Order: sequence, then structure tokens, then C-alpha cells
Amino acid sequence: MSNLDSVTNLKASHTCLTYDKYVIISSVTVCGVDCSLSNPLEKNNMPKIYLIDVTNRDGVQTAKLGLSKLEKTLINIYLNEMGVFQSEFGFPTTRHETLYLQANLELAEMGVLKPIRLEGWIRAIVSDVETAFKLVPNIRHLNLSISISDQMLKGKFQGRKKRDDLISDMVAAVDTARALGAESIGVNAEDASRADLDFLIKFGLAAKEHGADRLRYCDTLGYDNPFSIYETTKALAENTAMPIEIHCHGDLGMAVANSIAGAKGTIDGGQDVYINTTVNGIGERAGNADLVAVILAITKSKGFTSKYQLGNPIDLRKSAKIAEFASYAFGVDIPINQPGVGANAFAHSSGIHADGVLKDPGNYELYGFKELGRGKPKFVETGREIIAGQYSGISGFSHIMGKMDVEFADRETASEILELARYANVESQKPLVEDELIFIAKYPKIAKKLLTMTPLA
Repeated sequence: MSNLDSVTNLKASHTCLTYDKYVIISSVTVCGVDCSLSNPLEKNNMPKIYLIDVTNRDGVQTAKLGLSKLEKTLINIYLNEMGVFQSEFGFPTTRHETLYLQANLELAEMGVLKPIRLEGWIRAIVSDVETAFKLVPNIRHLNLSISISDQMLKGKFQGRKKRDDLISDMVAAVDTARALGAESIGVNAEDASRADLDFLIKFGLAAKEHGADRLRYCDTLGYDNPFSIYETTKALAENTAMPIEIHCHGDLGMAVANSIAGAKGTIDGGQDVYINTTVNGIGERAGNADLVAVILAITKSKGFTSKYQLGNPIDLRKSAKIAEFASYAFGVDIPINQPGVGANAFAHSSGIHADGVLKDPGNYELYGFKELGRGKPKFVETGREIIAGQYSGISGFSHIMGKMDVEFADRETASEILELARYANVESQKPLVEDELIFIAKYPKIAKKLLTMTPLA
């Protein structure tokens, strides 16, 4: 059966100390991730790290790439199973996203997409906020974005706006979002790494005064380094006293390192931090901070997790599955040397290394492949293969679904699911994976909504 049929079971061992009505977890091991707290009271009160994955927003903006609405939905399901705090799941002002967004919010109401939060990205202008709530009335989490560097004032706005105009636009958008029912609001300072720090602090304080929950520090061009982003995020956390999001790009090859340094700076500044990631680092230009690499850096790097800890458990065993699905859906191979999930991440050839890892994997492996959900056998059909496609018939389709232990009540039901699968193939232009077929069979009404588009309506 598919893992869509059950909630992920996290096996944890823990020791609890009770103080009044609060329960303090003094040690936790989840999926190989040791979250031991040497001083339970002190560590529990420390700010924490949360993950906001932006694959379904920044990832799909990548030139020459894209995902179908069903593929985006599967990404959200896998992120939820993994334990990611929030998915930036799309664009509420873009009409072809409307039914997809509504469908995923329905899945959240049904409990399929819980506890993950689903958040939409829009520009920090009042008209975008109004359009978002008009098209997706039940959206409750938003990130409002505006460019704030002097470069953008000159090069993008062409002198039409000044710094104070940016703040005015942003606070008006925040006020409108709150009035229309937003439960959480992140304010995005695009190109923050090239912005004046004093203005960035002023911008953050204005956002906080009007009810924003987080300030997203965007290293939009990958301009920062771990030393500069540490100092900046620490200053922002200290001077705004609000949680900071870290959004890093890899133009100089430092997206993951900068994300970790930014998280350290924010926590040292006394605030929770929200790291933006994408699956396999897929993102505009040179990409974003890779989800799995960020998790590994937080939980496995030297001395880091003893002080800087995740705010909720992450199931690393889902890493290989989500990475492989994103690779297939985007049509981009996982780099052979990708941390944790690359083909060579646990491959050894030289005599010394092979001898050492056979004696004790800890000699040449920092973590085990099973922690990443790897090591399970894969079956590849080398003989006759029946594939579900846009021109499939009922006999072949029933054969395929039967191999997945999916049976239909009658031929009419099977024909309806087949029709949805055909349309899903038309949209994705590639064979559907098992979980996509199972999803369609299990949630046909949701699948129909995902596959429905009405241009120029």
C-alpha cells in the first residue's frame, strides 16, 4: 500500500522531565537524528530552526522547468510526511494556480496535508492581497514580497519609488491581509543582502508594528557569505525582535552554508529562524539551499545541533523518495555527488576507503544510508511493460492498478479514474508514478480539480 494511506510513524525514544504543567524532553532520537538536550530547561527555551520549503514557488520559477499541479501536490504530501513546517505552495494571484491551491487547502481540511502549513507568495501590494483572497478565499498564510535594495530602487523601480514608499506599500499590504483573514504573514525583503542594514531594520520594525510574524531576509543573488550573513541576521534579530526567515541562492555556491550561518546569527540574536529550502536545490539561476543538505548540516555538522536545534522532528528516511520524485518530475538528474541522495554519496572505490568502510562504516561515512531512506531494492521491468498514458484503455489500466492492490467497485468507477489519469498524463507529459495513480484513485474529486483549468474565464 502507498504511504498516502497512513500517517508517517516516527519512532522516538525520549526521557521526559515534568515541571508544573510543562513537559521538557531531555533527549530525543528520531530517525537517527539525536536531539539530546544537556540542560533541558535551558535548551527548551532556546529559539529553534524551522523549515519552509519553497519548491512549489521558487523551484517552479526555474527557467526551462516546471511541475504539473498533481506533481506539486505530491511534493506537498512528501514534505508533510517528512515533517517540514511550511510549504510555499504557489501563487494565489495566478489564475491557473487557483484550483490547485483550493484543492490542496481542501486536503489540509481533510487531514491529508497536516500538520504542514500551506502559504502563498504574493507581492506586497494591496491589490495582490485583495486578488489572493478573491481567488482563494480560504487561504490563511501569506508571504508578501517587495524589493528593498538601492539597486532595485534605481534599476527596477526606475526612480518611481523611494525607500519610504516601499515601507508604505508593505504595511498597507500587511494591514489588508490581516483584515481579510490572514493568520500568519511573512514579509519578504527581496535583495536584502544588498540593502542598507539600517533601512532593513526600519523595514522590519514597520512590518512588526503592523502585525507581520516574520521578516524574510532574501539573499536573492547569492551575494552573501557565511560571515556577512551571520552578522546581518544577528543584527536583524536583535534590533527587530522578530523571527527571521533565511532565503539563500547558490550563485556563489554558498546557499546551504549561508542558510546555516544565517540560522546561527538569528538564534544568537534571540529569535526563531525559518530556513527556506527547495528539493534538490532546484531554483532560479544557480538554485536554492537544498532541503536534504540543510537538514544534514543542521543535524550532523560538528557541534551545531548541540545548541541550534530543529523546532519539530524531521523524518530523514523520506529524503531519498522526495529527491527522486522531484528529479523525475522536473526532469533533472540528481547530481552524482549530491549530499545524502546522490549516487556516489555512499559509494567507495579506493582500497583504503573500501577496507575502512567495510570494517566500520563510521570510518568513511558521516551518517548511514538507511537514515536517508536508501538501501531498499528497486525493481525494474525488463520484459513486457504496461504503462498508463493519455491513450490507455480500461483493460491495461485495470491491470496496472491491480498490481498496486487497487480494485474498483465497478467498470464505471474504473473508467472515471482512467479518464482522470489520462488527463494527468496530458498535463505532465510523462508516465505517472505509483503514488500519483493511487492519489487519483483515492481522491478523484480533488484530482479533477487539480486537472481543471479555464483560461480567460
